[in-house]
Amino acid sequence: MTKKELVLRTLSGDLQEAVPSSFSIHFGSAFAYGSEAVKKHLDFFRDTDTDIIKIMNENLFPSNPGVKTSDDFRRIGPFSRKSDFIVHQTDLVKAILDKTGGDAFSVCTIHGAAFSHVHTMRPQYQALEEIRKVQAALYRENPQPFLDAKKRIAEGLCILVESVLEAGCDGIYYAALGAENDVFTEEEFRVVEEPFDKMVFETARSMGRTIILHMCKKKLDMKRYASYAPYVDAVNWGIYENNISLEEGMRIFPDNTILGGLENRSGIIVEGSLDDIRNEVHRLRKAMKGKKFILGADCTLGSDLPVERIRTAAEAARDSL
Repeated sequence: MTKKELVLRTLSGDLQEAVPSSFSIHFGSAFAYGSEAVKKHLDFFRDTDTDIIKIMNENLFPSNPGVKTSDDFRRIGPFSRKSDFIVHQTDLVKAILDKTGGDAFSVCTIHGAAFSHVHTMRPQYQALEEIRKVQAALYRENPQPFLDAKKRIAEGLCILVESVLEAGCDGIYYAALGAENDVFTEEEFRVVEEPFDKMVFETARSMGRTIILHMCKKKLDMKRYASYAPYVDAVNWGIYENNISLEEGMRIFPDNTILGGLENRSGIIVEGSLDDIRNEVHRLRKAMKGKKFILGADCTLGSDLPVERIRTAAEAARDSL
């Protein structure tokens, strides 16, 4: 059985003895595209032996400097297939997939509509929390320019998704932001975040591809994403960052594949021995037996984490128990 077959069977509910795994690290903006970015990815995939090739994305939406009022959002977009961030990310995907063949399951990281809107406000603002509070204040001051800009961002993401899926990716790994309980109210979330995320999901769905929903950042109100369940295949969230257990997540997403189980910047995979990692993965597999489960972490791992730790986890997920 190939790695791709193992992933597809897990997603469909045809559970095997082995469990697939997915881990990633940030390679940094210096490796956004080009031959060195391709090499970084290929080295990581080879050295860790994970089942899912997660292609990272440092090709961000262009900056929109000088945002002081809601009207300043009018400068965002429109975007096309010729936009630099779409060209560079698509070229990266093509180059990687040309060299990896079809054995593993491939997904491209897509920074969601909320994340991408945040990226447009850097470097004017740095801290994520500050940007989100500014966005909320400007939306409440004058909603329409904010919403129009978010729609253009979502349209740009749809173009990006079409492009990377046409380049050969099996799916997307959609990093959602927007459900923090201290930024927008739940009622505002239904207007300023949800419709635009679903626009992107519908694009991937129309092409028959897989969607992995990643939910992160502190103060996450994950229940806001419950309506996303029919649109996505697998879900991943900050179990330890937000103290939302596997069990609680499964109650919110009872029919979706669960991706996760390990902390990303502390805990067993960082501090334990290789035997500790192996034993913890075996424990998780037993606890999740009979459920659609892919081994992973809360979010990206630290870039200085020794690769043998990741490989040990990936191998333990496929061990015979």
